[in-house]
Amino acid sequence: MNVTVESTGALERRMRVEVPIESIENEVKTRLQSVGRTARIKGFRPGKVPARVVRQKYGKQVRQEVLGEIMQKSYTDAVVQENLKPAGGPKIESEGEDDQNFTYVATFEVLPDVTLKNLDKIKVEKPDVDIRDEDLDEMLMSLRRQRATWNEVERKAKNGDRVVIDFSGKLGGEPFEGGTGSDVPVHLGQGQMLPDFEKGLSGMQAGDEKSIKVKFPKDYPAEELAGKKADFAITMHTVSEEVLPELDDEFAAAFNVTEGGLEQFRKDVQENMAREAKQKVDTDIREQVMNQLIEKNPIDVPQALVHDEMHSMQHEAMQRLGIEDHDKAPPMENFREQAEKRVRLGLLLRQVISEQGIAASQDDLRARVEEMCEGYESADEMVGMYMGNPQIMQQVEPMVVEQKAVDWLLENGKSKVKKVRFGDYMNPPAS
Repeated sequence: MNVTVESTGALERRMRVEVPIESIENEVKTRLQSVGRTARIKGFRPGKVPARVVRQKYGKQVRQEVLGEIMQKSYTDAVVQENLKPAGGPKIESEGEDDQNFTYVATFEVLPDVTLKNLDKIKVEKPDVDIRDEDLDEMLMSLRRQRATWNEVERKAKNGDRVVIDFSGKLGGEPFEGGTGSDVPVHLGQGQMLPDFEKGLSGMQAGDEKSIKVKFPKDYPAEELAGKKADFAITMHTVSEEVLPELDDEFAAAFNVTEGGLEQFRKDVQENMAREAKQKVDTDIREQVMNQLIEKNPIDVPQALVHDEMHSMQHEAMQRLGIEDHDKAPPMENFREQAEKRVRLGLLLRQVISEQGIAASQDDLRARVEEMCEGYESADEMVGMYMGNPQIMQQVEPMVVEQKAVDWLLENGKSKVKKVRFGDYMNPPAS
């Protein structure tokens, strides 16, 4: 077998393979002999069919099978011989044959050679989240609002009230799509409607009718409305004020805190806040490390892998959106940028893991599973179930190994701690 390799791009390779005709003919002959022993052809007894008749009837089919198998095997052997690392399947084109050789060309992409650089220059800002009493109070208020009731009132609507309205909008004197609604509840001050719209509702009371002007922002999603002014006729049916439950032992019991009352409930809420903050901090730090790993190590990525990742992301999006008809799926091109980033990051992390010999021990796996099950009532039982399920552990192991790689990069880079308030960190103001 004679092999020549040509680089036709940063990662694309064109490999020309010559396979001796003799080896092909010998394999075809052997298979035809085997076929002849069992072939049933009219006019001949089984096993007595002349070789030329067998070749005439089955020769073309057998030769195609042999060529296919030889190309597959010789491609694999050639890749090993030339020390190549294909990133995807090849495109194979036959160049035909002569008296000496059968020749084909395989075109494919290879994985890039990754040389890691500047890992000691990775800089990370570690948020140190401070949960203050006022943060806890805000969280408790949020929980109370989740269980609030509403009482109708005979007064003018104000911020914090919930109103029920009919509205009918016109643009240049003409109705427009999406400009009408009946019995629509609006919680004033929550940003459900445009500012001009909510401002117009404030001060109205049940039974009032009013006309208001609303200016749509220039970046409004509906282009036909962006930057324009519309007139809305409003009818207000009801005004209701929020009634919050008392913060007491009974309220705590509504959240399944049956022992320790309100004091225990406050502790539980604070622990949950700390757990949520830690999860966000871990995600934030991980993202910083990965972004800088990519930034400091630019590499070409095989488009075959990018295409596979785009297809995977499209499938994930279909499942998330409940789309079954592939014709209605989001275009694959929408995922290209993120897919390229995922592939690039995967190649770099794989190199880190390989160079540092990073692996997951049983203790590492158990720690991750315990973290996953934390917060559940039957946590110990779930940990045992997960650890005993090979399919789940096959999914957990690469996650653990990848996180250990991120931890290694973090330890070998530079970091500084930044103190942040829980509320500001968990709910940053919109920019």
